Amino acid sequence: MGHAAHTAKDLAEATPDSRDRYVDLLRVASLGTVLLGHWLMAAVSSDGIGNLLALVPALQVLTWGLQIMPVFFFVGGFSHALSYRSLARRADGRPVYAAFLRARLQRLLRPTLVFVLLWTAGALAVQLAGGGQGKLSGAALRLVTQPLWFIGIYLAMVAFTPALLELHRRWGWGAFALLAGSAAAVDALRFALAVPYVEFLNFAFVWLAVHQLGFLRADGRISRPALLAGAGLAGAVLLVAYGPYPLSMVGMPGEKVSNMAPPTLALLAHGAWLVGAVELLGKPAAALLARPRVWRSVVAANGIAMTAFLWHLTAMLAVYAAQLGLGLRLPEPATGAWWAQVPVRLLAAAALTGVLVAVFRRFEAPGRGGAEPGSGPRAALGITLCLLGILGLSMTGLGGLLEGHSATLIALPVTAPAAIGMALGGWLLVERSAPARRVRLRG
Repeated sequence: MGHAAHTAKDLAEATPDSRDRYVDLLRVASLGTVLLGHWLMAAVSSDGIGNLLALVPALQVLTWGLQIMPVFFFVGGFSHALSYRSLARRADGRPVYAAFLRARLQRLLRPTLVFVLLWTAGALAVQLAGGGQGKLSGAALRLVTQPLWFIGIYLAMVAFTPALLELHRRWGWGAFALLAGSAAAVDALRFALAVPYVEFLNFAFVWLAVHQLGFLRADGRISRPALLAGAGLAGAVLLVAYGPYPLSMVGMPGEKVSNMAPPTLALLAHGAWLVGAVELLGKPAAALLARPRVWRSVVAANGIAMTAFLWHLTAMLAVYAAQLGLGLRLPEPATGAWWAQVPVRLLAAAALTGVLVAVFRRFEAPGRGGAEPGSGPRAALGITLCLLGILGLSMTGLGGLLEGHSATLIALPVTAPAAIGMALGGWLLVERSAPARRVRLRG
């Protein structure tokens, strides 16, 4: 395991009093909510894989609480601000961009690329054997890479952190307002003037605005979370009620407008209300996290969170495959029989995810790194290729590898092999953006 000596108990007991433990809880809770949401939304039947929220539209209102990904990006902004500033202080004025990218990407890209390569090998083997054309198998090969969009966006946040931190230093809340205003302008151009492709800019403006709220938290500048939550919730309600925005805060199959792909101003308002809401819960949570057993659980969960996120859909698909393999009937989604099976499926998926985490968690273990300067341009090119590759793969899926199936990424076609090549090449560039020699810094 490499770092076996550092158990969750050791790390929990070594936690300094100055650490903001609530941020760690939010990271784990947000990813855990995503896993649960994906398991519940997948409506698998003999006809393929559908979406429960599309079958039961009344449940879409639940996404206003369960679409929790903005909280993860908010926590990312907080962590990136602290990490970059700490690295800059230790670097004695030397450039730290390459070192920052390597430090933030190591625990993210290694488990991701292992996941991608193993699934690609499996998908290729299935297709060479003449499989992968059925409704269920084809849908599975498309579905399993879709959550990778989140990692692609997160890579962009890491890449832009130094520039946006400087913007934050100068303008504070004004930097958030600038990004939010840009998101509003994009939606106006999209819906009022039908400007083609402009909507894709909101992949940056919406998520980076949420990320910017993390910078504000790092500086203690979210002093009125109730106001932020109230304004965000009111804005989201008004936009959905009177604008062109759908009720669901996650994408629905076949819908003309999605709040997620690409993100909209309504999703940004939703993110603002969630951030305000979780900030209001900070003090009660602090008392809970002061308990050693609770804190050890949070530390342990943080050490495996990315691995669990990557493999949770694999576990869910394996549960359904086992049902079919055993000759058990798959009830029609949203029927009484389907709901009766939900607890059993959730427990089975959670147990299998635990097995997969035990196998693959070693790739998420933090590596030995240094704060030595490196090639900033090489690192920047590397992370650009990584985020484009990961985003491209989330759109193409792993079906049609042999047929050259492609998807449109920022107005350009991309195939799965090309996306995988970009991700691998970008990771190597980031890893090699620093000299091999490690430098011990003062302090």
